[in-house]
Amino acid sequence: MALVLSEEQVMLKDSAAGFLAEKATVAHLRALRDGGSERGFDDAVWKEMAAMGWIGRAIPEAFGGLGYGYTGLGLVLEQAGRHLSLSPLQSTVLVGATLISELGSQAQQEQLLPAIAAGEKIISLALQEGRHHAPESVAATATADGGDWLLDGSKVLVLDAHVADSFVLIARSAGQPGDTAGLSAFVVDADSEGLAVERRSMVDSRNAGALTLQGVRVPGSSLLGTAGDAWAGLARALDIANIGIAAELLGLSCEAFERTVGYLQERKQFGQVIGSFQGLQHRAAELFAELELARSIVLQALQAIDDGEEDLALVASAAKAKLCEVVQRATNEGIQMHGGIGMTDEHEIGFFIKR
Repeated sequence: MALVLSEEQVMLKDSAAGFLAEKATVAHLRALRDGGSERGFDDAVWKEMAAMGWIGRAIPEAFGGLGYGYTGLGLVLEQAGRHLSLSPLQSTVLVGATLISELGSQAQQEQLLPAIAAGEKIISLALQEGRHHAPESVAATATADGGDWLLDGSKVLVLDAHVADSFVLIARSAGQPGDTAGLSAFVVDADSEGLAVERRSMVDSRNAGALTLQGVRVPGSSLLGTAGDAWAGLARALDIANIGIAAELLGLSCEAFERTVGYLQERKQFGQVIGSFQGLQHRAAELFAELELARSIVLQALQAIDDGEEDLALVASAAKAKLCEVVQRATNEGIQMHGGIGMTDEHEIGFFIKR
């Protein structure tokens, strides 16, 4: 496959870069954080994203989207990473809509996806239960009760939990924690009786929350797919999510690198700019090479989703591993090369390492 962008994709990338540079920057993140925003993001900006078609980018046209695939969505996520833009793009579009597409019936997709594409519905995955990401270790239970299901358990690290309209909740209808068989997915409305949502703020000021479910009754129609058979669709959706997050981390890494290089060209010590010091030049050059590798693997992974490649899990793992390594290096180098000012909240470089 050719690891180059089409003319249309370049236009989308430039459009996203321009819009987010104006409407959803690190400065906006700081203002939302310091102002104690109840929503945690700007609803007006979210509606504009919907109007531009970003939310429906990877949703099929039959369900109100544009059907342009995940490569386009990845380009938007990359720019969101550059600006640390706060929005439900990750929770609702990358993860929520993908899960519904992978697991939902035709009727369920017709009901939910158009509302997501229009920016009218925020939906988030409720999966994790402990400190570590272990999807097969779900212990929350789903018990059949007539034509309904009763859900019990707890979830943590649910993105945008306190503003979500619904959750795709993963619960165990059979088997034991650790089994991939027996997992089921349900669409649970946020106002369901017996469901408690606690808002928690992450270190980077993004929305997250914890859910507690005590005898939450949902109708049989809320079950996505077949009871006990959610694993295959969940695993693929998580692979896609990891690739999307890798795209976001690529943008974050590139922005941190470019800001750091800009600082090296301005800051003076001993009568000369510190960017003239060979030791710092070598570190910057090595990081530049790593970023180019990261850019290639992210684009390859995004194209693998759209091309329906069978080894998607392998490509997703490679992209995840590489970008986690590169983003850690890029943000750490950013702090170190900025020196003492990089440790202060007043300087924006610190926001990148927090994300």
